[in-house]
Amino acid sequence: MRIYRRPISSTPIGRAAKRFSRTVGQSILNVMPSHIFTSKRAIDTFQKIGKYVTPAENRLILGMTAIFMQVGIDAMNHRVDDETRHISMARTAAKVIAGTLTGFAIRKALIKSVDAFSKLPTSLGKDGKPVKLTRLNTFFSPVTKALPDSDEYQNYKNGLGNVLALIVMLGTNFAIDLPLTRFLTNKFAKLGGGNDKTSD
Repeated sequence: MRIYRRPISSTPIGRAAKRFSRTVGQSILNVMPSHIFTSKRAIDTFQKIGKYVTPAENRLILGMTAIFMQVGIDAMNHRVDDETRHISMARTAAKVIAGTLTGFAIRKALIKSVDAFSKLPTSLGKDGKPVKLTRLNTFFSPVTKALPDSDEYQNYKNGLGNVLALIVMLGTNFAIDLPLTRFLTNKFAKLGGGNDKTSD
């Protein structure tokens, strides 16, 4: 006898769960305040942030926030002994710093590389003259009619740089992050009074 199995989403329980999640989600959206910005100053500020704050800067901001919050959480954990708490704080700080520095540096470098190697026929050099296009400086160039200083072109460069950084970081997580995290953990543990080296 063959037993046919239905996906859980098609069962009465699954359908009820989907309806519940939609209802909860819509309820959250309904209570959230909405606002339409009409101030030119506010709109210009958001446009500048979107244009100049790349994924590299976002990674740096998140890292700076995490170093205070996550280490602070470990510091307030008094359910463990002092030495364990110090080692935990050292390990957390090391992971955040290593990940932030690596993530920022790689994203920034690749976004700059994409910028250098994606020139358009209308691109101008520092001297204000048209850039001579070569196979190298057009390696990442998109097929577009956008101007070099347009938001479309800037978003393309930031997006491509971020995608390339994510690919590169699959390798650097092991080649750079792990040894740097181990090194920093040992340094911070000594500063905090810990004696045991981490093997992580």
